Amino acid sequence: MSRIILGVLLERAWRLAAVLAAACVLASCAKIEEVPPHLRPLPKDTMMLLGKKGMDAQAPIFIRIFKDESELEIWKQRDDGRFYHFKTYPICNWSGDLGPKIRQGDRQAPEGFYTVTREQMNPDSKFHLAMNLGYPNRFDKAHGRTGEFLMIHGKCKSAGCYAMTDALMEEIYAIARESFLGGSDSFQVHAFPFRMTAENMARFAAHEAYPFWRTLKEGYDYFELTRRLPTVAVCSRRYVVNVAMRNGDPAQLDPERSCPPFYRPKPEPFRPRPGEEIAEQRIVVPGVKMRSLANIGEGATRSGLTTTGSFGGSGGTGQPAMTLVPSR
Repeated sequence: MSRIILGVLLERAWRLAAVLAAACVLASCAKIEEVPPHLRPLPKDTMMLLGKKGMDAQAPIFIRIFKDESELEIWKQRDDGRFYHFKTYPICNWSGDLGPKIRQGDRQAPEGFYTVTREQMNPDSKFHLAMNLGYPNRFDKAHGRTGEFLMIHGKCKSAGCYAMTDALMEEIYAIARESFLGGSDSFQVHAFPFRMTAENMARFAAHEAYPFWRTLKEGYDYFELTRRLPTVAVCSRRYVVNVAMRNGDPAQLDPERSCPPFYRPKPEPFRPRPGEEIAEQRIVVPGVKMRSLANIGEGATRSGLTTTGSFGGSGGTGQPAMTLVPSR
């Protein structure tokens, strides 16, 4: 009960603060830079792009992260219940190597299926703005993995997080904030080592994390096919994706116990609406990417690469959040 009350109070506080901040900006009683970063309204061109793509600013969102490509995607749900690509942002920096986080201090950025609630949004981060990924999740805990405070945040230095630069993080934070104001209780973040195509899977087939990645690929493939979020449960200390039970909720399964009988509903493939090319257009935001194949080091040990970055000590070096180019 106390958690419900706290959530209601937080939502009311967010709504009031956002309305007051927006009203203040519109009334020119403050310059935009004088409004606290976590309350700044979405820029006009971002709102225009949402409109062109038929998206509601307060509709649910979904985030995907790809380490190898150093990219973070935001998807927005439309009125048909499917998710459509909004923007792809460059990840300025992330630490460690390809592969999941295992223990406190290994400086690995997490991989897996995570959930962010409004309580995990941090407007007072020393890295400008941040959202806690929720590591360790139920799967991580079942494997005894340790660590805490793994974030998506501003700046351009990382010790186990995904650093976006301040400018880009302000937009990402605002988009997430608006989804909460629209009534969402949480949103999903799926963090992958790379785009999980057949070619990339073959390329990394000898990696020690390959068995784990095969499970992540199930979630990747389901979303690629349907544009819906897969159900993700944990039992037998493993992820099970796109499953349903005749009795019970897969989300409530004991991660340590054997998986009970379940079935996989037949997925409904996504089919673009005729004449809506703009909704399918991929917008890629330009910016700095400190990590590349040259310094990730295919096959390197986890301890061999712990990049912390040298850019952005006071704010990062990202391009302005609203400079957009179409993907090719």
